[in-house]
Amino acid sequence: MSSISSNSAALGRLQNRLNHQFQDPSLLELALTHKSHARKHNERLEFLGDAVLGYVIADALYRRQPDVAEDSLTLIRASLVRKETLADVAQTLGLGEFLKLGTGERKSGGRQRASILADTLEAIIGAVSLDGGVAAAQTLILSLFSERLQEAHARGAKKDPKTQLQELLQARALELPEYEVVDTEGSEHRRTFTVSCRVKTLSLTTSGRGASRRAAEKTAARAMIEALDSQ
Repeated sequence: MSSISSNSAALGRLQNRLNHQFQDPSLLELALTHKSHARKHNERLEFLGDAVLGYVIADALYRRQPDVAEDSLTLIRASLVRKETLADVAQTLGLGEFLKLGTGERKSGGRQRASILADTLEAIIGAVSLDGGVAAAQTLILSLFSERLQEAHARGAKKDPKTQLQELLQARALELPEYEVVDTEGSEHRRTFTVSCRVKTLSLTTSGRGASRRAAEKTAARAMIEALDSQ
């Protein structure tokens, strides 16, 4: 009885974070179930969620950026729905603590694996779509990606540090930087990431900290730009 109660409490916490109360909580449980845990798992929901996410992001970009060309919109959409971005969003929600994983995946760090986190987020989007309709999924997506969509809107006016650094290195015919997470601190949904940024041909390495890997990478990239400017 206690395990059932504990599971219900966990699902309740996650629904509060999602700001969506499931009419059918079994959909959320299925979305959290990795194929290593049970024969009935979240891959079909992931398939649905991937399609819904792509449409909602494309629709938002189309409406918010009427003067941006199709090829640029495609690149922006790709950056928003890529595995790394989805994993960052999943980490912000603290999805790792709710995952249902097989023993092997748990022991090998599956709760932190970017591919699993990204796939689970897509499965949750699919579950919300089935539970409350596409409008409910759209509300969830626009909430989760609000900051990133705003940044995409401003990208034409001011490029983020990672893009600036990439263009600076390309202009100097240098290889692109390598980013690596070197440390994480804090609880599952209140993590602080430390990321290194390395340009091997220049033997330069900088670091940055942030509440997400993405934020830490930006800080490290900004530091690298400053280091290159001082040379």
